[in-house]
Amino acid sequence: MKIIKRDGHMVDYCPEKIENAIEKANKEVEESERASSIQIKNIIKYIEGLGKKRILVEDIQDIIETKLMTIGKFELAKHYITYRYTRELVRKSNSTDLAIKELIDGESEYWNTENSNKNAKVVTTQRDYLAGITSTDITKRFLLPEDIVKAHDEGIIHFHDADYFAQNALHNCDLINLEDMLQNGTNVNGVMIEKPHRFLTAATIATQLITAVSSSQYGGATITLTHLAPFIRDSKKAYEKKYKARKLTKEQIEKFVAEDLKKEITDGVQTFQYQINSMTTTNGQAPFLSVCMYLGETKEYKEELAMLIEEFLHQRILGMKNENGVYVTPAFPKLLYVLEKDNLKGGKYYYLTELAAECTAKRMVPDYISEKMMLELKKNENGEGDCYPCMGCRSFLTPDRSISLGNIAHAKNYVPGKGKYYGRFNQGVVTINLPDVALSSDKDMDLFWNIMEERLELCHRALQLRHKRLSKATSDVAPILWQHGALARLEKGESIHELLHHGYSTISLGYAGLYECVKYMTGHSHTDNGKGKEFALAVMQKLNDKCKEWKEAEDIDYSVYGTPIESTTYKFAKCLRERFGVIKGITDRNYITNSYHVPVFEEIDAFTKLALESEFQKLSPGGAISYIETANLANNIPAVLEVMDFIYNNIMYAELNTKLDYCQACGYTGEILIDDNLEWYCPNCGNRDHDKLNVARRTCGYIGTNFWNKGRTEEIKERVIHLDNKDA
Repeated sequence: MKIIKRDGHMVDYCPEKIENAIEKANKEVEESERASSIQIKNIIKYIEGLGKKRILVEDIQDIIETKLMTIGKFELAKHYITYRYTRELVRKSNSTDLAIKELIDGESEYWNTENSNKNAKVVTTQRDYLAGITSTDITKRFLLPEDIVKAHDEGIIHFHDADYFAQNALHNCDLINLEDMLQNGTNVNGVMIEKPHRFLTAATIATQLITAVSSSQYGGATITLTHLAPFIRDSKKAYEKKYKARKLTKEQIEKFVAEDLKKEITDGVQTFQYQINSMTTTNGQAPFLSVCMYLGETKEYKEELAMLIEEFLHQRILGMKNENGVYVTPAFPKLLYVLEKDNLKGGKYYYLTELAAECTAKRMVPDYISEKMMLELKKNENGEGDCYPCMGCRSFLTPDRSISLGNIAHAKNYVPGKGKYYGRFNQGVVTINLPDVALSSDKDMDLFWNIMEERLELCHRALQLRHKRLSKATSDVAPILWQHGALARLEKGESIHELLHHGYSTISLGYAGLYECVKYMTGHSHTDNGKGKEFALAVMQKLNDKCKEWKEAEDIDYSVYGTPIESTTYKFAKCLRERFGVIKGITDRNYITNSYHVPVFEEIDAFTKLALESEFQKLSPGGAISYIETANLANNIPAVLEVMDFIYNNIMYAELNTKLDYCQACGYTGEILIDDNLEWYCPNCGNRDHDKLNVARRTCGYIGTNFWNKGRTEEIKERVIHLDNKDA
């Protein structure tokens, strides 16, 4: 018999532990109240006679308490319960103490690889993690029901960002309303910031606002370059005025204005990039920022926007210098390039798309949003298609349902009757482990759907707790967000409650491991265009149906979210193995597949993969991104352009994962490899020192540069190439 402990680990059954626990309680009561050795052995025989292959430790303790009371040992049972409760407190205390010690010692693989964009050895990150450990402890002991904590610990669900849940005012991702803040003024730490009058100033202020906003939430944040473009015209007018005052000729004025304006744009973008990558938020890391490049967002400032996009791409192609002065791929900001008719082949701005293709081949960004596909999928309440960026790596707001409600955020740039996206946000995520549902059903299809219903309701209750906790916040808790324009312009002391309803913000039902779930239940991959795919689509539809049901009942915008589980993919895999053993093709890896993705080890070409996954993106409206793995395409830009054209016509949001690493020991530039022991090494000189390797890999939508846990590293190692130079 195997005993399933509270942390999900399985150990061999040991009757001596039961006997010792009862004997310890025996010592606390009068002799007449004690259980005899025979009575103790009878309790042990009863437990063994149940014939269980696996049993929870909590169930054993419940049986002991019941049996002690059955034989009239009520006082003993009381002391056993007290002993059990005391041990539980000690256990929780010790786990928290141990986590803190491991973090501070700097020797814990978990903390050193928990987030590929955080360095756990530096004090700013440690400070965030220390606060997170404390928050998680408070969350588990006081804020969440035991069944939700138990389900989370066992990997049945994942309650995301428990390390921030103790504070009732923190939310997940958002689209920053930068236009309102820059055009109408804002306030940071009690200091009024008025409208800037030139681009360089606006770019600098924008980085300060982004850092302040990112420090007041825990997820990704996105801005659009469209909101910075008007300040380029302001700078141009200032230069024209200066040179006109000098009585220069028209030709001279145009020449000098163009030169000065180009230099200011270069300086402004450089300042922006340096600031974003060098600033540290209260989360102990650079802001998880995405920058949108969408020419279709403006008609009036399209030329200025094109100039800005061009400079951002030029500077990202160059990269940023590492400590040795070598240009490498930076993690942030993530770039989002919207494909539209004007920048496709034959369009006026196709030169920008060619530049974007070069940037992708060399620096893994930008990612691509298809305006065509998005307008088809994202219809607002007026039936009009809207195109807008994601919040962070993949979190998409649902189409605006609040148009008829008016300006509930009191934004100063509100346009009546038009879909509103900037200033909106996500309340948080809870993820269901789909392979666990499948394995728990033992391939019984009726039982599968019953378990799915139970697990979804568990997720629902957990999401309700997220919503209720956030609903207690007032605008005072984060003035930059709620009072000064980033998300709203509420009055001091005003509740943010209305912004949590009416479709203004979303709350996400995440899911992971669709492939393993389908493979176990049907014997097929969801890529088979047959039985497997049919079942996979049914699972996805079930998630959407539940969100619709909850949304209609509560006026809270639940949406289905393809979770970017970074470290949790490893946790889920371990929990599945501990609960169900090693099952070939299902639990025999150290990771499970993210969201609806084709598993990384499955051979499939780039275009088939994108076309297949586009069907699942439609059923993942709250968050979805697809990718293809490529060979080094730095000298094959036409191949990248071909993929981009396919994305425009077939899938809403996708990216290309290229590889261009650097070894500081020998100067090698290319792909740093992973050996069979999941250790990174330079193929040129054999260097294995992480501190002397610059490696960038896509991790769940973001680029990670600080290495990964064993599960994610194994997943990266097993990624097959979907597009090589021969295909081009």
